[in-house]
Amino acid sequence: MSDHLDAMRNFVNAMNQGSPHAIALKMETLSLDADGAVLRVPYDEKLIGDPDTGVIAGGVVTALLDHACGQAVHTGLTEFKTIATLDLRIDYMRPAEPGKDIFAKASCYKVTRSVAFVRAVAYDVDPSDPVAAAQAAFMLDSSGGRGFGANLKDRKSK
Repeated sequence: MSDHLDAMRNFVNAMNQGSPHAIALKMETLSLDADGAVLRVPYDEKLIGDPDTGVIAGGVVTALLDHACGQAVHTGLTEFKTIATLDLRIDYMRPAEPGKDIFAKASCYKVTRSVAFVRAVAYDVDPSDPVAAAQAAFMLDSSGGRGFGANLKDRKSK
């Protein structure tokens, strides 16, 4: 499991640096281990959804939770598989505090042959006082066994 987690740490760092929305939000994976993933988006005035209050836009929280849940899925797998979000339910509980970074803590609690299930919270100071809570399901092996680049090869040959 340690070798797998080391490989996943490298993969999620590449994912953060290769994903346009993760780059734009300056997402950072703070930890990735058998318990799941913890990510952070630093407070930035460009991410404000309500200029009167300075509160970060809800879409930032959604993107952060989805990204954290996806990374947590990889901690629940014993080998690498491509994944895709099937379902993401988010309950917003309160606005994030202006000026504070937002964190997401996600844990994969069940993996079946074709679906992984994840729970997560987004918070600004304390995970026990969440900004939002998420429940997600991810399809496993979303490439249909074709592997990386298969769709690109298919498109080039047509």
